[in-house]
Amino acid sequence: MEKQYQFSYDYFDSIEDLVPEEAALLERAREKAHHAYVPYSNFGVSAVGLLENGMIVESTNQENASYPVGICAERVLLSTISSVHPGVPVTKIAISYYNPKGTDRVPIAPCGMCRQALQEQQVRFGKPVLILMSGQNGAVVRVKDAAFLLPFHFSGEDLER
Repeated sequence: MEKQYQFSYDYFDSIEDLVPEEAALLERAREKAHHAYVPYSNFGVSAVGLLENGMIVESTNQENASYPVGICAERVLLSTISSVHPGVPVTKIAISYYNPKGTDRVPIAPCGMCRQALQEQQVRFGKPVLILMSGQNGAVVRVKDAAFLLPFHFSGEDLER
């Protein structure tokens, strides 16, 4: 039996089309991407989260000469929030990147590991996380629930089977 998975997302031509709170969050992510520690790829990624209590937390990807040791901006963000603001859910995350070797106008999406980490965040707090994805300028994609990015996720329920 064939089944289909569909979800909707919002596509904006420009950051100016976002509501002010989301535009400000994405602007911070665009600025922060320039501060990533990326001496090997020069591909800086940032994730900026708005917490339920109104606090904003910023992060960037961190590379290492032993490539698998590097960590993505999204997981740096979620770990920082969990450590510094325990028990406070993140409601919105803006993701951006800086690529001096090529284009940075196309929206960027989280990798598979980060999608799984975002899903765990949602399970932990029982609330959706809105994701904004963009480059340094140009189009913006808004997904209202991070679970849409990973329809066949792994969860604690799978460990109990």
